Amino acid sequence: MGTAYVKPILSASLPSQFRQIHLELAGGHGHPEDNIGVAYTIIAPLDENGWIDPMLWRAFRDACQVARLRPGEDNFLGHLVYHLSGGWAFHYDWNPSMPDEIGFQFADERFVEGEYVSINENGKMHTYRVVSVSRL
Repeated sequence: MGTAYVKPILSASLPSQFRQIHLELAGGHGHPEDNIGVAYTIIAPLDENGWIDPMLWRAFRDACQVARLRPGEDNFLGHLVYHLSGGWAFHYDWNPSMPDEIGFQFADERFVEGEYVSINENGKMHTYRVVSVSRL
């Protein structure tokens, strides 16, 4: 597994609504403590309520990136995409054999610290906590 190259985005060229969102796997039943470090970092535009802004996403798709972080593995880098089925997903173009990871009802989820979101990874739903949301 290799770390994919994603063209850097200059934050000064993006609207002020862009945020860096850090998600970490929520602890609890079925998630032992050795899963610490299982996370995602997402760059996406959020509206004033913390929802993904689809109009800004459409205008700045290349800037809407995701890093899949797993301890002991290379980071997978990809993009936040919108599926025709009506949901947000993480797409890793450089690895066509890896299925998109679908955000469960991301269109209805608020990305604010302390909230929880779910991501379908290889057919299994996992819950992540929004650990931080910061300006670029």
